[in-house]
Amino acid sequence: MTQKKRLFLLRHAKSSWNDPGLDDRDRPLNGRGRRNAPRMGRLMKDEGFVPDLALCSSAQRTRETAVLFFSEWKVLPSLVFRDDLYHAGPVQIESILNTIDDTVESLMIIGHNPGLEEFLNQHTGKALDMPTAALAQVDFELDSWSHFEDLTRGVLINFWRPKDFND
Repeated sequence: MTQKKRLFLLRHAKSSWNDPGLDDRDRPLNGRGRRNAPRMGRLMKDEGFVPDLALCSSAQRTRETAVLFFSEWKVLPSLVFRDDLYHAGPVQIESILNTIDDTVESLMIIGHNPGLEEFLNQHTGKALDMPTAALAQVDFELDSWSHFEDLTRGVLINFWRPKDFND
């Protein structure tokens, strides 16, 4: 019997461009990003979704997004920061998925565009724009993360954008 693997994709929240001399990897969130990250985290928490593991790009804006996203959670997933998620494209994300232990039923990736958007669209057959702080839930019928490949297709279960919830 095939198991269901659940993947959440979170694009980092809106980052600041105020310091043009700052290396891209070191850009922090701006005010809107600092408001939207916890808002999206509350949404996921209120839906009752807690991933077993969250992998996050090591860039400053993704790390800040993760901290703020999970700031109101009582139960936290294991959170791992990875350099290889910085601007990772679909092939790199697939390669990372192949290394995930099969005890992980629900995984979250916090990363960047265009890679996350391309990955989402490739593996769902959709043509979605993934703005900053957007969150997607995709379910896959997979026995093992190690079987994930470029032709693996999942079902888009939920897609949330901050603008859908702004007060």
